[in-house]
Amino acid sequence: MGTTKDLLARLAARQDVASYRELLWEGSFADYLALVQDDPRIARNAYQRLYDLVAAHGSSERTEYRKVIRRYHFFDDPYDNGADAVFGVDVQLMKLVRVLHAAALGYGPERRVILLHGPVGSAKSTIARLLKKGIEAYSRSNDGRLYTYAWKTENGEVACPMHEDPLHLLPDWGREDVLASLDTTALGYPIRIDGELCPVCRHMFREGMREVGGDVLKLLDRIVVRRLVLSERDRVGIGTFQPKDEKNQDSTELTGDINYRLIAEYGSDSDPRAFNFDGEFNVANRGMIEFVEVLKLDVAFLYDLLGASQEHRVKPKKFAQTSIDEVILGHTNEPEFRRLESNEYMEALRDRTIKIDVPYITRASQEARIYQKDFHRRRVAAHIAPHTLEMAALWAVLTRLEDPNNAKLTLVQKARLYDGRSVPGFTEDHVKELRKAARREGLEGISPRYVQDKISNALVRDPSLTCMNPFMVLNELESGLGHHSLIRSEAERNRYKELLGAVKMEYDNQVKNEVQKSIAADDGAMRRLAGNYIDNLRAYVLREKVKNAFTGAAEEPNERLMRSIEEKIDIAEARKDDFRRELMNYIGALALDGKTFDYTANERLHRALELKMFEDSKDSIKLTSLVSQATDAETQAKIDVVRQRLIDHHGYCPVCAGDVLQYVASIFARGDAEKR
Repeated sequence: MGTTKDLLARLAARQDVASYRELLWEGSFADYLALVQDDPRIARNAYQRLYDLVAAHGSSERTEYRKVIRRYHFFDDPYDNGADAVFGVDVQLMKLVRVLHAAALGYGPERRVILLHGPVGSAKSTIARLLKKGIEAYSRSNDGRLYTYAWKTENGEVACPMHEDPLHLLPDWGREDVLASLDTTALGYPIRIDGELCPVCRHMFREGMREVGGDVLKLLDRIVVRRLVLSERDRVGIGTFQPKDEKNQDSTELTGDINYRLIAEYGSDSDPRAFNFDGEFNVANRGMIEFVEVLKLDVAFLYDLLGASQEHRVKPKKFAQTSIDEVILGHTNEPEFRRLESNEYMEALRDRTIKIDVPYITRASQEARIYQKDFHRRRVAAHIAPHTLEMAALWAVLTRLEDPNNAKLTLVQKARLYDGRSVPGFTEDHVKELRKAARREGLEGISPRYVQDKISNALVRDPSLTCMNPFMVLNELESGLGHHSLIRSEAERNRYKELLGAVKMEYDNQVKNEVQKSIAADDGAMRRLAGNYIDNLRAYVLREKVKNAFTGAAEEPNERLMRSIEEKIDIAEARKDDFRRELMNYIGALALDGKTFDYTANERLHRALELKMFEDSKDSIKLTSLVSQATDAETQAKIDVVRQRLIDHHGYCPVCAGDVLQYVASIFARGDAEKR
């Protein structure tokens, strides 16, 4: 164990003094102008900086239902080990980034309120939090650096209360010359110097110009420029505003208020130095402001929001309109948005709003990532059995889906299609039709928060718990429905309970499949079976005979063997020839390319071989004997091999591997009993 001195030495080695000093950079206005000419990105506005932040982390593309979907890696949360990662709403995030891009180009969205709209728990706040966290970190990097200034006076320095860009100090007649000196071709958007000095700096500028006899360059020598680091905690460049009791809240919380203590010092309440420019709009300048539940605000606050969005100006008490440069982001739930739509007095706000829907996730695999992120990264003491979080996610998604109009499609199958999995008889075109027909999907249903709460309950219910299985969570989900505050009717409650039954059936199918794979996991035997099948298939299609490996005699293709495999994947007798020719053509095409056929590359054939191997092996293992615990040593040894395969290849622990074998054995036992 190291000494205190050793510990301090390790801490000293880890600190980055050079970066800290870089954040404390200061210089003259001329020094700053040189920096801008060398790197025009320094003079970006808030929208341009936020868009570049998202784009800087890169993106990747995938094709989904013949549509290209772009995933921006920024939303994986690179700052906090994925704590605020956002999953399953890539299309909506694409729309958000497009708005930021258009705003960066100055096409109009920069004069709008970006409104994230969706049901409770759909990650609206998470998106806002991630953007704030990102812009804060970006301001500390070399690519995202920005600067502000202070006035040097005889009585000390007077910092700009709005953290303005020093270029605002340039008179209108000088701005064009500066902009013309900047090479912005690599940026992809224009650099502008918009806005005017805040009231305090305007006062300082006016008084300073009198003192220097109107010489702007002499006045600029009185300016000290400093690196600006945005910080939500320090209320620098990032603001957050949320509704409170109407009696205890007024619009000065947005635009600042008079400092009565300073009135005596400056002689008037109209002196800008006697005003606290500390409203949320003021402190968010150069960055972004988040409006929590924005449509719950009183109308008086919304008036300020209109001017801030459209004109990029706010009106402090007793002062002229003040320029701001910030991204305005709000979020709201559906009831408040419906109220906005129906209120004719709110037309101005609706006209200045860009609504981006953030629905619940409708892909079970993406929903499961939310729970995996929460419970895997927190180092939960108990082991979480395979499929536990996936089944909880599937149930949550099912509550958000509308029943399909096609009688041949179940709701679980619809969820599979949405998740990119195949369902016989349905194509990507069917999925697109299903999406179009269901306008309300993702806007109703169970919130991820409810599922997270019930998973937590299951984990802490038994202090001695070493492994949590899906039934523990599903039982918690069901028991909580009786007092769920957001369920509006008994019919809805009963529907959610029925969906739990559908999820349990899906779980049965999945664990049966895993156990079957583990029993049939003899790779050598599987390859021999596959080779035997292909030899017989080739002979059948080419109308040849097969050489018996033992006798050497030429025999007819083994129809019984081929059908015993094909029937496992529901290849009807009438379709066997089509299936065999299709497979033979595929093998032949590979051979022409100099490639060798591998049965594992054909999903349907692979599954058929697994089921055939399981059928041939299960009697020797006597899995159903687990129910009675009456197993001999030889059978137990075989079961132990299967249990170990579940542990090695499917993520089970010794406890849940034994439990799932017991459970699947009971399923097979019931099936055998029903057959009798």
